[in-house]
Amino acid sequence: MGRLTTHVLDTAHGRAAAGMGISLYSCSPESPRLLLGAFTTNADGRCDGPLLVDATFAVGTYELDFAVGDYFAGLGVTLPSPRFLDVITLRFGIADGAGHYHVPLLCSPWSYSTYRGS
Repeated sequence: MGRLTTHVLDTAHGRAAAGMGISLYSCSPESPRLLLGAFTTNADGRCDGPLLVDATFAVGTYELDFAVGDYFAGLGVTLPSPRFLDVITLRFGIADGAGHYHVPLLCSPWSYSTYRGS
């Protein structure tokens, strides 16, 4: 059974990024981005369930939009206007329709990194 999960870590404060908004989109050359779902991270910086699973999980190109600017502003972090990082968009491909794709994000108001996790 294929599935897509994510996890967000706030590296500026050394903790999980609880309460961050995430949007998931399907992308294809034939059509504009299609919103598949909107999520909010829990106290562990994860979503309560997979973002895609079973019939919704398919080979293709996707984007995750992480609302890091709103997250850090909500914590009271002083941010410039415009924000250096506001929405981080990660475009990635799913090539194995039966695999587990885990897309973690490590972020601060000034930087981010990602990788394919397990």
